[in-house]
Amino acid sequence: MSRREFITLLCGAATWPLVGRAQQLPNSYRVAYLALIGDEDAVIVTQRLGELRYTEGNNLIFDFRSAEGKPARLSKLAADLVDTKPHVLVAGFGTLTAKAAQGATATIPIVFTAVGDPIGAGLVNSLNRPGANITGLTPAGVELGGKRLQLLSDLAPGIKVIAVLLNPDTPFSTLALQELRPGAEARGQRLELCEVRTADQLSTSVAAARAGATGLMVLEDPLLLSLHEQIVELAAKLLLVAVYQTKEFVVAGGLLSYGTDRRQLYRRAAEFVDKILKGEKPADIPVERPTRFELVINLKTAKRLGIAVPPTLFLLADEVIE
Repeated sequence: MSRREFITLLCGAATWPLVGRAQQLPNSYRVAYLALIGDEDAVIVTQRLGELRYTEGNNLIFDFRSAEGKPARLSKLAADLVDTKPHVLVAGFGTLTAKAAQGATATIPIVFTAVGDPIGAGLVNSLNRPGANITGLTPAGVELGGKRLQLLSDLAPGIKVIAVLLNPDTPFSTLALQELRPGAEARGQRLELCEVRTADQLSTSVAAARAGATGLMVLEDPLLLSLHEQIVELAAKLLLVAVYQTKEFVVAGGLLSYGTDRRQLYRRAAEFVDKILKGEKPADIPVERPTRFELVINLKTAKRLGIAVPPTLFLLADEVIE
């Protein structure tokens, strides 16, 4: 199935009424997918499910719902998906989708695709023994904040004020700030918070915090990730030395990223679904953390900012975009 065909399918699924849907095929599995915004992670999950021999029209029914960037819609959509009686409910990127799924059912197995701190968010009891009906993947975003601060200092040693772009409605933001603040203080740096709850707040928020800031960090959530091109453009306009969590920003022209390959998280989430469909219980499947992180540098952007990338970073980089 092509990406275009799949997206067409998703768009149709998002508008199909729950009443009157096709009856479940014999010997088939129903997988539900809840997203806050966008469908990229769902596309990757279904592609991997296809590799694992779960295909729509054969042995898979896939129900997709997106809140279209509106967190208030998540609870209702999660409840709608639970009403379809899926074998597994997948929560797309972000803590809010996972919390909505958890609030909708205590019995249907849940797999979350990327939650920064699942213990701090109250989703699981521990990473090794999640407990209850939920498990999934964590990109370890909270603990990497200190490393990203170090990378900023390596690139711009005199940096003193860092604008931090975040969505305050995302639980990960609070947790990440708790880790960032001590590291910034130890370096004599000040964090200037730029709160963005909607796309139209982006320019105003960053511009208001711009005074004195020469650095930028983004505490990603589904909303900010969907705005990655606009964020990169704004950082370039304001001449901010920026470090990001994921490669998408650097491909779009951002300076540097350090974090997990999100595509691999989504592929692994599909493998968790496969385990559950074959009989394993979510409570017994440990939450997985990445063991490898990728450093990506955009050399063209560095030159435009007048930054000489230290040779040590070149040696450590997994990819250099020229």
